[in-house]
Amino acid sequence: MKRIVILQRGWVFVGDFEQKGSYCTLKNAAVVRRWGTTRGLGELAQRGPLQHTVLDPSPDIRFHELTAIATIDCVEEAWKSASN
Repeated sequence: MKRIVILQRGWVFVGDFEQKGSYCTLKNAAVVRRWGTTRGLGELAQRGPLQHTVLDPSPDIRFHELTAIATIDCVEEAWKSASN
């Protein structure tokens, strides 16, 4: 499932979320450098990348579950055209 993940120190990532034990992985990941929304990350999760959204492609991102501040499930259909 595609998720936006907010990690400690303000890092915001998006990708295909997997969890095994205490460790999480985002595949097909990107750093969300600019949200490009008027209604926050929830809008980005629901509508997918917008005109002013900036996503920086990244290799797989791995992190411990305790470093996650929040995760937001994305609407898969809205993200299908995203090339992250």
